[in-house]
Amino acid sequence: MSGAGAPTTGDIDASGLNVVIVAGTWHETITNGLIAGAQRVLEATGANHRLVRVPGSFELAVAAQAALAGGADAVVALGVIIRGGTPHFEYVSAATTDGLTRVSLDAGKPVGFGVLTLDDEQQGLDRAGLEGSTEDKGAEAADAALRTAQVIRALRG
Repeated sequence: MSGAGAPTTGDIDASGLNVVIVAGTWHETITNGLIAGAQRVLEATGANHRLVRVPGSFELAVAAQAALAGGADAVVALGVIIRGGTPHFEYVSAATTDGLTRVSLDAGKPVGFGVLTLDDEQQGLDRAGLEGSTEDKGAEAADAALRTAQVIRALRG
């Protein structure tokens, strides 16, 4: 199970942080579960947040870049990429991961990584925070973004 050894989450006061959730539109049931998990965390912690949708995971990086350039303290990037019978999976997964990493480093602000790279749809349903899911990767990505934003604020004094 990928959740083994997961960090402790919860108990954050994120009042005053502005966060943008950027989510793809593929695999609607899984993506909507990820969004709901991220929104639950952001609301529970007092963070200001909004949701922006993009066509797919490949487009997450440029939207995240625009959100951070527009003043967001953090982004939560959510998407679903399911392996198929062509190399498309590897290209999109790598480009999405590399793009979001670059955006975060260039901006000096966190991007919570909630992009699921899956062998099949069931793996996504298991991780989407839905009823019956064993994990909530949307919530985990939001929590990671908030905690990192707080660390960066403290380091910059």
